[in-house]
Amino acid sequence: MKLYLGNLPFAASDNDIREAFSAYGTIDDLFIPLDRETNRPRGFAFITLADDDQARKAIEEMDGADLMGRNLRVNEAEERQPQQNRGGGGYGGDRRGGGNDRRGGGGGRERRGGRDKGGW
Repeated sequence: MKLYLGNLPFAASDNDIREAFSAYGTIDDLFIPLDRETNRPRGFAFITLADDDQARKAIEEMDGADLMGRNLRVNEAEERQPQQNRGGGGYGGDRRGGGNDRRGGGGGRERRGGRDKGGW
């Protein structure tokens, strides 16, 4: 079972995490994502334990537990959504929007040449 580990100390190493979770069985995989720009840990990780019952026990006992001065958040990892279904960053798609959407152009009305059109 794959677990999400949140609120990790930024100084936590691969060995620190393995040591904290080794009591819950064989660790098949450990992934600590790094920030693209700084190449530093992002404060969370994913760990895969071989035995599902032991993984559930790890969730029960390690969620809220202290690791290097921070209270961990531990739960079963959720499957990552395909790219087209994820919301989020940027202003992709049609920007004209509607209503009071500040990102769009305001209800389909357009601004051209720096002056207002359409009774603004």
